[in-house]
Amino acid sequence: MGSLSLGQLQHLWWLLVSVVGALFIFLTFVQGGQTLIFSVARSEDEKTLVINSLGKKWELTFTTLVLFGGALFAAFPLFYATSFGGAYWVWILILFTFILQAVSYEYRKKPKNFLGSVTYELFLFINGSIGIILIGAAIGTFFTGSSFSLSDYNLVTWQNPLRGLEAAFNPFNLAFGLFLMFVARILGALYLHNNIDQPAIRERTKKAAFNNLVFSLPFLLYILFSLVTMNGFAVDPENGKVFLESGKYLHNLLAMPIHGLGFLLAGLLLVIFGVVITRFKNSHKGIWPTGLGVVLVVLAVLFIAGYNNTAFYPSSYDLQSSLTIANASSSHYTLTAMSYIAISIPFILAYIIYVWHLLDKRKLTEADAATEKY
Repeated sequence: MGSLSLGQLQHLWWLLVSVVGALFIFLTFVQGGQTLIFSVARSEDEKTLVINSLGKKWELTFTTLVLFGGALFAAFPLFYATSFGGAYWVWILILFTFILQAVSYEYRKKPKNFLGSVTYELFLFINGSIGIILIGAAIGTFFTGSSFSLSDYNLVTWQNPLRGLEAAFNPFNLAFGLFLMFVARILGALYLHNNIDQPAIRERTKKAAFNNLVFSLPFLLYILFSLVTMNGFAVDPENGKVFLESGKYLHNLLAMPIHGLGFLLAGLLLVIFGVVITRFKNSHKGIWPTGLGVVLVVLAVLFIAGYNNTAFYPSSYDLQSSLTIANASSSHYTLTAMSYIAISIPFILAYIIYVWHLLDKRKLTEADAATEKY
């Protein structure tokens, strides 16, 4: 690791951060499933099955979100300081929806629950809808920019009083957030279809996966059209100056035929394939090709946002305050030290896969409604 240059380490850590971010989006099947509670479950027993199925995995999503934030903080501290220090209202609201999620799983079925179980179910719905839309809007600012400036000492000044919430009012960002929510609902339906062995629920989840795929298509088309036509925030490699370049993200896709355009197209096809075999072949394994497809799509999106001399957190107020993987990263020493720690990532993933296998080794049935936990 010590033989790698600073530039190589910066690219490596953008890759690692992107992988964690892509895994987080895959794990939002928990949030997506929470928004389906009132549609795929028609009785209290069915609702219990759905919530207990999701309850086995909800900590994975939250933990991965924290890991994503921690990796960004360690590898790209200037981004962490700028975004969390300036756009704090959007992050506070996102974290608040995740607090609602944790409280709901803990207290929904507690004795003497004075709020009632429906209240906590609504909290779960809020986490799976508003929380995911806001995360999508925040990711959208990687392409549309945010209204901030940095002083010579990297002191951030946010130029909008909404402190990050203004991102949700940008059409592209909002479309990104809504698309992400429908993707989470697709994943949630496919996961429930795989994990619950109950004919009525499986019939509804396979329809829900297909319907949400259809609902997501207008937003997907709008996002893709915008990406290939919008001006992008390019960086001059000679002097680090940021400037607007027409068709920048289209150029990035073409400049990265495998991990850009290839990942994007392959990912979209895998998402469609997983939904189709579930809906029309009644397969219980659609979650896996669709999950892999979502990971590939997110990787492609983050790659074109950060690689190929691109500002990954651009400032629409002051172009030269925009953040790149070069000017926002930690030192060579810090990135090198963290790279040795990152060697443990495959072992952590193996542990997660093993635990997942144990948790899902037996499918939930109607009999499990009597042994509710959440």
